[in-house]
Amino acid sequence: MRVVTVTFNPAIDHTVTLDHLVPGAVHRALSARQDAGGKGVNVASCLADWGTAVSVHGLLGTDNAAAFETLFAGKGITDHFIRRAGATRVNLKLVDGDGTTDVNMDGTPADPYQIEAVISAAVEEAGPDTLVVLAGSLPPGFPHDIYARIVGRVRGTGALVLLDSSSASFRAALESDALPDIVKPNRHELSEWLGAPVETMAEVHRVAADLHERGVSLVAVSLGEEGAFFLSGEGALTARLAAADVASTVGAGDAMVAGIAAALAEGGNLERIARLSTAFAVGKLGRAGPHLPKKETVQALADSVRIDTVLAGEEK
Repeated sequence: MRVVTVTFNPAIDHTVTLDHLVPGAVHRALSARQDAGGKGVNVASCLADWGTAVSVHGLLGTDNAAAFETLFAGKGITDHFIRRAGATRVNLKLVDGDGTTDVNMDGTPADPYQIEAVISAAVEEAGPDTLVVLAGSLPPGFPHDIYARIVGRVRGTGALVLLDSSSASFRAALESDALPDIVKPNRHELSEWLGAPVETMAEVHRVAADLHERGVSLVAVSLGEEGAFFLSGEGALTARLAAADVASTVGAGDAMVAGIAAALAEGGNLERIARLSTAFAVGKLGRAGPHLPKKETVQALADSVRIDTVLAGEEK
C-alpha cells in the first residue's frame, strides 16, 4: 500500500531547550534546532524511516523551502509540494523539564487555485491500495469543510482516508456524508467535537463506538501517558508503553499516525496497528525532530507494548 500525505499548513519547528522556563524572564538557551515539520510532513518522515513508500502534497513558501527539500531528498520522500511566494510559517517550541510550550503561527492564506491544485494532485495519485493521510490545521481563509470535500473525492478513487485534524475542520469531516475511514483524535479533540468532556475510558469507548457505527472503520484515540484506545470491527483495546527517554514530545501524535499508516500498509490487524503506532510514538519521544530510531528498536518497542482488550460496559 502506498501512502500519500496532504499538509496545507506545514511549518519549520524551531525548538529551543531551556533549563527552566520562567514567564517574563530572560533565558539563555541550552540548545536550539530547526526541523521541517507540520503534521503530514512529520508523518511522512517517520514512515520513510520505517521504509514505507510515501509522497507529500501541500503548499511550501519558496523563501525557506530548503529545509523541507533536504528532508525529502535525504529520506527518499516523493515531493509533490506546490511552491508559492513567501515563507512557510515558523513555530516556536520551548522545552524544559516541565515539558514543551508551543507557540504556533497561523500560516499563510492560499487562494482557491492553489488549494485546488493541491487537492487535484493528491486525488490523481490516490487509488486502490493507497492510503491518503489528511493532517494538520488549516491556514487563515481556508474553508472549514476542505477535508470533508477531499474525503469525498479521495474515497471515490477507492483509496482509504486517515484524518488527523481538530476544531471546525474535524467537525465538518465527521458531519459529512463521506466519512474518513480512520480518525486519530486525542481526548481533547474528541471532547471538542462532542461538545462535552470525554474523561473516562467508558466515555472514550462510547464516543468511538458511535463514530464506528456511523461509518468510521478505525478510531484511534491518543490518551497521553495512559496510552491509546483503538476500536474497529475487530473489537476494542488499549495499548500502553512507558517511555524510557523523552527528548521531545513534539510530533509524537504524528508518529502515532505514521505507525497506524505503516501497519495498514503491511496489512496488519488491530493489535498490530495498536502495537506499531504506540511504538512509533514512544520511539519518536526519544529523539528530537520527526525521526524514529532504528527499525529493530521500534520493533522491539512494539513487542513490549501492553495490549488489553476492552469490553463495552467494563471500562472505568
